[in-house]
Amino acid sequence: MTYTLTLQEIEPLTHDTYRLTFNRPEGFDFEAGQATELSIQKDGLRDEGRPFTMTSRPNDKHLEFVIKSYPDHDGVTAEIPNLGMTDQVSATPPFGAITDHGPGVFIAGGAGITPFISILRKQQQEGEAQAQLIFANKSEDDIILRDMWQSMPNVAETFVVSKTEQSDLRSGRIDKSLLQELVGETDQPFYICGPGAMVDDVRDALKTMGVDDKNIITEDGW
Repeated sequence: MTYTLTLQEIEPLTHDTYRLTFNRPEGFDFEAGQATELSIQKDGLRDEGRPFTMTSRPNDKHLEFVIKSYPDHDGVTAEIPNLGMTDQVSATPPFGAITDHGPGVFIAGGAGITPFISILRKQQQEGEAQAQLIFANKSEDDIILRDMWQSMPNVAETFVVSKTEQSDLRSGRIDKSLLQELVGETDQPFYICGPGAMVDDVRDALKTMGVDDKNIITEDGW
């Protein structure tokens, strides 16, 4: 089964990341954090489906996606900046292991922030207890929705950048030392999403800190 989505709005969020808003077809139900496979309905791209996370909340009337464009890749994401009003994409039924297990520590690298946008928006709407966000990027210019994170009263955010020129943010990468400094309670949900190597490193670090496997939420599941 596939759904047809029609683009209603597109706007840049960073130099290479865009927010896309589509209509929400009847019956397209999902959990916060889940994804769908989108295929752009243009010649040469109809069979090039790619997974993207819904960043709207499950009860929103529209569907929203935040997608990073890679112009040097000849494919779906390179076409994102060229989409216009009424362009259509097809979408599969939602899937994905990263869903809302309650407030906890959200650890993201780059575009890996996208599942957490919907989850934290949902938790904010429901008045959940405070969550912690640790978000790593190459530079300040790469931080997606920085103003939103800083304005959420129920989210304590820490931004980490690897390129430190003219930045007052924490520098380096998310490793065991940083996690030990920032994280207090280990018996809570830990959500991880980002490049594969980063996810593996963070998961290993959390385990050595005493975090139980059942409390680590990634695309590999619980």
